[in-house]
Amino acid sequence: MSIIKDLVKVDDYCSKFNLSTLHPLVSVHDLSDGTWESQDHADTVMYHFYGIFLKQGEACVLKYGRQNYDYQDGTLVFLGPGQLVNVGQIPKNFKPAGHALLFHPDLLWGTNLGKTMNDYSFFSYQFAEALHVSQRERQLVLDSFEKIRSELSQGVDKHSKELVVANIELFLKYCMRFYDRQFITREKENLGVIKRFETSLNSYIRTGKAKDLGTPSVSYFADEQHLSSNYFGDLVKKETGRSANEHIQAKIIEIAKEKIFDPDKSLSEIAYELGFKYPQHFTRLFKNKVGYTPREFRNLN
Repeated sequence: MSIIKDLVKVDDYCSKFNLSTLHPLVSVHDLSDGTWESQDHADTVMYHFYGIFLKQGEACVLKYGRQNYDYQDGTLVFLGPGQLVNVGQIPKNFKPAGHALLFHPDLLWGTNLGKTMNDYSFFSYQFAEALHVSQRERQLVLDSFEKIRSELSQGVDKHSKELVVANIELFLKYCMRFYDRQFITREKENLGVIKRFETSLNSYIRTGKAKDLGTPSVSYFADEQHLSSNYFGDLVKKETGRSANEHIQAKIIEIAKEKIFDPDKSLSEIAYELGFKYPQHFTRLFKNKVGYTPREFRNLN
């Protein structure tokens, strides 16, 4: 049976590596200054705060299968509250390599970043969807970490929180840019994902799977390609300009239009074939996307 250890406070992480915490709600560290000496025998830890880790070399605490990545100079891994990490294989006295920025959600109360954190969807990507940075990008990451560390080291005054949060927000905006670059540099692989998605979506509806399993969901197609829903959704959006859900709805409407002109099918039957549990939900979507109800559309011809 797996033992889960909760990392509730930023200091809960720092103490595991014998690192001093710069502030109760936020801290920046060169991980090579610490040593893993956990004695609690936990197999898994659950984070209750945000963690951003710049990993270097092969000595990596967060183990995940490496693929053929575009950049090998460093890897940024993002963790959000509620995320689980397997630590059962970390040996005692393990010396990590890299850097970490840790901050608690409480730090963001009353700030603009607190209102926009959901925009940074990469905090719920899987480890294998980590951000791989170039040497120049790596230096920008280190410079950002150093600005936050420097501010924390000066001592707390009335400007401290605002400046620290502003620097974190600026850094996250850079990370969004880096991810955009990563999506672009993997265009060939991404187009393969899009093609498989479109083929699978078409098959899902036309072969009767929708009738058995319900309307297609983004998570279904993400799981099919071994991607997290957020990463898959962001990839589709960046490659096509439309969200994965918009693609799904467009395909449902396309096939619905074909079926509506089959005089042997009732509109309720069509709704069930498309995966809707209730025909009125189909009617509402069709009206929203086409401007006519299915019955009105059928009567146009």
